Order: sequence, then structure tokens, then C-alpha cells
Amino acid sequence: MPDTAPAAQLAIRARRAAFNAAIAARDAAAIGPILSRDCVMVTGSDSAVVSGRLAQVKLWRREFAVPAPVIYVRTPETITVSPVEPLAMEQGVWQGLDGEDRVFASGSYAAKWREGGEGWVVEAEVFVTLG
Repeated sequence: MPDTAPAAQLAIRARRAAFNAAIAARDAAAIGPILSRDCVMVTGSDSAVVSGRLAQVKLWRREFAVPAPVIYVRTPETITVSPVEPLAMEQGVWQGLDGEDRVFASGSYAAKWREGGEGWVVEAEVFVTLG
């Protein structure tokens, strides 16, 4: 059986880059296809839980509506692909940048990905604010 992990890792890195680009472009509609329908996000500071693709897209629209929105950048450090299920775990660091590209918050994150008919999509993300 061929090792599909390298191709999956590249695909997930590409999806993460697209997610980062959508945030930078303030394009909430582009974020939607990267998320599973029932995805869950736990935010970094207050541990707010945002459930579902529609709720997350709505949250991003609100974030982008302010004059100088925070730009969040997620940088994967490791992506571990399951050999038994169409799943992967991404772990990395995130930064929140203000309008002058200054880091005002940062931390670690983990994201669970699933491969399906829509390609690789985020099922869950947990963020921890460390700085």
C-alpha cells in the first residue's frame, strides 16, 4: 500500500494557506469551504465555543466588519496523518496581528482535519493564548 501521508500533508498545508489568505483578504465566504459543516472552534483566551460552519463564517464576517480587523495567522509545525482513518492532526502556532502588523497575541493550536468529498476540511480547532 502506498504511503499517502506526504500528499495529505501537502494538501492540508495548502488548505491552511488558503485559510490564512482568506483571513488576510477579509473574505469570510472563502473560509466556509475549508470547514466541515459541523466544525467546532474553541477560542484562545476565553474558550468560547463556536459550533458549525455557518456560525464560524458569521463570526468571521463580524470580525472583518471593523475598520482594522485582527489578522490571524496560523503556522503549522506538524501534521500527522492517520494510517487507519481519513484524519489528520495539525499542530502549530498562531499570531494575531493588529492594523500595523504588530503581534498583540499569540499561542499554540491544534486542528483535526478529515478528508471527504470536499477534500480536507477542518472538523475542530483549539487555540491557546500564550503571549
